[in-house]
Amino acid sequence: MSDEGQHVTPESALILANFEKAAVRELASEVEAWLAERLEVLGVVRDIRGFAAERELDPSAGVASRPDLLVVLGGDGALLGAVRAFSADPVPTVGINLGHVGFLASTPAPRWLDTLEHVLAGTCEVEERSRVEARWRDRDGVDRSAIALNDIGVQRGTLDGMVRASLSIDGVFVTKYRADGILVATPSGSTAYSLSAGGPILVPGVGALVVTPVSSQGLSNRPIVVPADGVLGLSVEDGHGHAQLAVDGQRFFALRDGDVVELRRDPVPYPLFAMPGLDPYRRLRERLGWGSEQNPAPPGS
Repeated sequence: MSDEGQHVTPESALILANFEKAAVRELASEVEAWLAERLEVLGVVRDIRGFAAERELDPSAGVASRPDLLVVLGGDGALLGAVRAFSADPVPTVGINLGHVGFLASTPAPRWLDTLEHVLAGTCEVEERSRVEARWRDRDGVDRSAIALNDIGVQRGTLDGMVRASLSIDGVFVTKYRADGILVATPSGSTAYSLSAGGPILVPGVGALVVTPVSSQGLSNRPIVVPADGVLGLSVEDGHGHAQLAVDGQRFFALRDGDVVELRRDPVPYPLFAMPGLDPYRRLRERLGWGSEQNPAPPGS
């Protein structure tokens, strides 16, 4: 695969989709046929979550060789599953959106051909999306880690009360929470769960993380935007024995009272293709319904 600056030209591809829906199966057939005439198609994954779980146990599972390109058909959840499957060795990924929102899977299904033509021509820009890594020690004393594209959160169990936890940054105490959960989100994740919990929107290239409490009992607990080069510590003080660590809403790990989860920006970003002409602000306008595009007069005119 050739790589010049922010542009890549793939020679092989893997298609990933969840085949429960007829529309997905139909589009997958069209995309596979089109790609097969232009490059090597390494296969079609029909169960993204199962594929991701398999590759977590064996990073070489499910595909004979590393593809140059991932083509994901579905919504943001499907794309997060694909990113999870290649977490250890990120592959440039294009998301064809058949879901509801599509912040990550930015290409609407009717535009798939236009976007893939640009990708194969090497004229489609790659956005290097920052990720967040968590490290902690599990109940068996084993050091664990996980990486998320969107967010990692400490949250309460399904049937239990609120979680009490404290936040530190670079070893300095910041605050305590009593809430349903505490999220640490990347700029990509700032438009996901964190946004619905009242967090701010971060433009993808911003070097920051946002800490957002979920349904906090204390009205003074507000989201905090912090530099991405710091080390955040979330200490579980009382999780009623059933607190969880949630990774991109797809993986869940049990936490004990007294556990400390360290979070920091992962040094390796994940490359996502953006639909041609879709800048981050247009994406926000279209996804959040901010209104039609306008051309205001420049300052001072």
